[in-house]
Amino acid sequence: MKVYLDDERSAPPGWVQVRWPDEAITLLKSGCVNEISLDHDLGDDDKGTGYDVILWIEKAVATQGFIPPKITVHSSNSSARIKMELGIKNILRLQNR
Repeated sequence: MKVYLDDERSAPPGWVQVRWPDEAITLLKSGCVNEISLDHDLGDDDKGTGYDVILWIEKAVATQGFIPPKITVHSSNSSARIKMELGIKNILRLQNR
């Protein structure tokens, strides 16, 4: 399954649309996600951001042996994109140790 986290843009054909980090994390926990694309700003920071998904994946890889899916960032928030991409690099580093 391919998961697309965004509050405004529609998911591309063949992708499952989710609007909030908790929805994305629930699908990741199912073990059925092979690719995820993340936006950062989701309209309500109290409900979380795309970076929260990165943090969950990072912790799951480090502490539970979680195998992460392919992760991409489609956020237009340039500073958040950099932070998220650094998180992805760390996830890959943890996975390869």
